[in-house]
Amino acid sequence: MSDDSTRPIVIKRKKVVAGGAHGGAWKIAYADFVTAMMAFFLLMWLLGSTAKGDLAGIADHFQNPMKVAMTGGSGAGDATSILQGGGKDLTRQAGQVKKGDVEAKKTTSFSKEAQAEFRRKEQERLEALKADIEKMIEKSPQLAQFKKQLLLDITSEGLRIQIVDEQNRPMFDSGGAELKPYTRDILRQIGKALNGVSNRISLAGHTDAAQFVGGTQGFSNWELSSNRANASRRELVVGGMDDSKVLRVVGLASTVLFDKNDPLNSVNRRISIVVLNQKTEMAILQEEGPESEISNEEAVPEGLKLPGVGKGTSG
Repeated sequence: MSDDSTRPIVIKRKKVVAGGAHGGAWKIAYADFVTAMMAFFLLMWLLGSTAKGDLAGIADHFQNPMKVAMTGGSGAGDATSILQGGGKDLTRQAGQVKKGDVEAKKTTSFSKEAQAEFRRKEQERLEALKADIEKMIEKSPQLAQFKKQLLLDITSEGLRIQIVDEQNRPMFDSGGAELKPYTRDILRQIGKALNGVSNRISLAGHTDAAQFVGGTQGFSNWELSSNRANASRRELVVGGMDDSKVLRVVGLASTVLFDKNDPLNSVNRRISIVVLNQKTEMAILQEEGPESEISNEEAVPEGLKLPGVGKGTSG
């Protein structure tokens, strides 16, 4: 027998190594971990941005999923479930709102309350100013004799002070814008009182319905009423009123009569000073136009008709 038959057989097995630190299996595990973390943080973000009512609805769905399918598709709590079924939510009570809706209503309510409080205080200030001017007229011998020509009232635009003509005691020279000396005194005294409030004012000049006679061509009651309003503004400033308080000076001719029943009544010739409330002032500044002065003017009530007042000439 040959020697080859007695030689032992050696089997070599090759051990395959997965590459050690240079393999790619760990990368797959790391990618799975990062994906899981991203999903976790996404879940946390969704839970943090979901209303409590929605969370309660989701929890209720998983605790009792048949309820959503059978009774209406809305979960418990104060919000509609995002897991919709069908029908009406039998658990939802009338008047329930989300937290955001509650906060919005609180803000709106507070804003309305603040505005109402501001208007109330503003109304009180205007009424106090009216009382102060009335006391000033009573205490001043110089003004007391013109008491019947000074009309004060509160309108939707603010405190209105009207200085009207009497038949035998006009404010201006006939057909002109030159103030009588006693009219200057009245306006200067009023000018001092108007500095007691921060409100701005509007000035309007009025004439009666008699047509203007004479003067330069084209000159009419429109120009006359405008000139008189501006002359009154100057006297208020001379009396101490801050010129920046004047917001509007207009001439209305005979378009807004005090006594509509008698267009030629001397009471229609007047200067109207309005201490504007905030609403009217903002309307003027925004060019939306305040409530028309026509709506605030009324025919002379029986108790306010001036004694001895009759018809006069134009202006």
